[in-house]
Amino acid sequence: MSLGSYPTYAQAQQVVDCPADHPFEVGTAQIIGSDLRLVEQITGRLTWPRALLSGAASGAWFGVFVGLLLGVLSTIAFVRAMALGLAWGALFGMAFAAAGYALTGGHRDFTSRSATVPSRFEVLVAAGYGDRARTVLEGAAR
Repeated sequence: MSLGSYPTYAQAQQVVDCPADHPFEVGTAQIIGSDLRLVEQITGRLTWPRALLSGAASGAWFGVFVGLLLGVLSTIAFVRAMALGLAWGALFGMAFAAAGYALTGGHRDFTSRSATVPSRFEVLVAAGYGDRARTVLEGAAR
């Protein structure tokens, strides 16, 4: 049973939160986003230095993880294992980033973040709980 449709998630969340403050089974409620669209936010220009630096940073994180495992699970000194993992991870990260950037051939010289964003949010509750939910919402509105 639908309790309503709202343009923002915050409004739908408030509708669910109200019965949660009263003795009501909120586990029967759902917030459903509809009319989905992909929004890509451009964050900047992608250049060779930025691509290499980004690759080195992500590779370094992986290298630190591998170094941590080597330091714990082998006879190599912990600090040496971490340093080797960091160095090799950054090197391989740069190499993979360079290859990836070169293969784009300049067709995607920007960085971005993507998100799937709904246009509407509908609040639903199980059929047996609809009347109780509406009663609680009407009582809270007063």
